[in-house]
Amino acid sequence: MSDQEIQDLRRNYTKGELDESSVSDHPVDQFGVWFEQACKAQLLEPNAMSLATSTSQGQTSLRTVLLKGYDRHGFNFFTNLESNKSVDIQSNSNVSLLFPWLSLERQVIINGQAESMPRSEVLKYFVTRPVDSQIGAWASSQSRIITTRKLLEMKFDEIKRKFSGGEVPLPSFWGGYRVI
Repeated sequence: MSDQEIQDLRRNYTKGELDESSVSDHPVDQFGVWFEQACKAQLLEPNAMSLATSTSQGQTSLRTVLLKGYDRHGFNFFTNLESNKSVDIQSNSNVSLLFPWLSLERQVIINGQAESMPRSEVLKYFVTRPVDSQIGAWASSQSRIITTRKLLEMKFDEIKRKFSGGEVPLPSFWGGYRVI
């Protein structure tokens, strides 16, 4: 595709303007209004958000994670604590979140600092996950190269057998962050 063809990709935005008189006084309350609208519009994963991090040397990285809760204290997500995103956050806690609700002609950007969530809150969320997702947290070495998918599947099956018939414990290397 030529540059001109790319430049010609455009549409008219018709969803309306932001009426400042109808905006909530608190930004998190306004986010809640917009988040409910995104959910009611049946967007594919309205809780999907891009998370931008940066290393201590300033190298940026971006990936999609899922919002798992929010309130006036911050926006929560969970991950493997050995992942690249966690390593970045541990050395530079400044992050940005982007909710790209494109079909609503809206995007929400949140800039803040990511702080580790208490283990009690992480456990409270972890036990609500489907068992296969809990096992996946044990099996997946996020941000690490695997030689074959078969090895990952074998590790998953091994862990599934190990915890069969009982609760899957919270891995020590799995946690949550709150962006404040």
